[in-house]
Amino acid sequence: MAWILLVLAGILEVIWAYFMKQSAGFTKLIPSILTITIMIASFVLLSISMKSMPLGTAYAVWTGIGAVGAFIVGAIFLGESLNVIRVLAACFIVVGLVMMKISSNS
Repeated sequence: MAWILLVLAGILEVIWAYFMKQSAGFTKLIPSILTITIMIASFVLLSISMKSMPLGTAYAVWTGIGAVGAFIVGAIFLGESLNVIRVLAACFIVVGLVMMKISSNS
C-alpha cells in the first residue's frame, strides 16, 4: 500500500508543478489555489508512505516521479525542448527509481 500511495504522491507532484507554472509566479488565483491544494495532498500521501518506507527511498522515488513527470508534461503540453541528452537524463532517473524499488525491503 505504501508504494501505491507514494506513486500517487509523485503523480500529484507532477500536477502541482504544472499548475505552479500556470500560476505565473502565483499571480493567477485559480492555478495558485490548485497548486497549493494539490501540493498539500502530495505531501500528505508522501508522509503516509514514509511511515513504512525508508526516508531515502520514499523521497528519492517521489522526487524522481516528479522530475520525470514534469519533464514529460513540459515537453508534451508546454512545448519544452527535447534532445538526446535530456531524454537520456530522464531515462537515468527512471533506472534509479527502479533500482530503489528493487533494493527496498518495503
